[in-house]
Amino acid sequence: MEAEQQIKSINTTSPQGLLALEGVETTNLPKLPPAPEPESQWQNFGKQIAQFLEQLPDYLSKFFNEYSQSLITVALIFAAIVTLKVVLAVLDAMSDIPLLSPTFELIGIGYATWFTFRYLLKASTRQELATEIQLLKEQIVG
Repeated sequence: MEAEQQIKSINTTSPQGLLALEGVETTNLPKLPPAPEPESQWQNFGKQIAQFLEQLPDYLSKFFNEYSQSLITVALIFAAIVTLKVVLAVLDAMSDIPLLSPTFELIGIGYATWFTFRYLLKASTRQELATEIQLLKEQIVG
């Protein structure tokens, strides 16, 4: 009976625009949590980025484990290209020094001449060169 009286005494047009119960003390009533605000598009995007960054170390370790040999090969090729460019830059800088370039040309011509007379004119010296190259291959390859 008392519940029916409280239901009848609900004032839906209170001055604050809120539902209020007449004759009931509302200060001790439990309050509802605020309604969850709809997530904006930026919040969803931020959550996706955070999840990706959490899983990034796992992705990278799996990728490196699967492709470690390929990555090492690519890194060595890149290092060889960089080294070649540095060597060519140093040689270009050295060729700008006035007497150094002709001196290197004379040294190259002299070594090529010596190598030709030493190893390429006679059959016995060509055989000696072939055995030295074969020994060098065996030392390098194993």
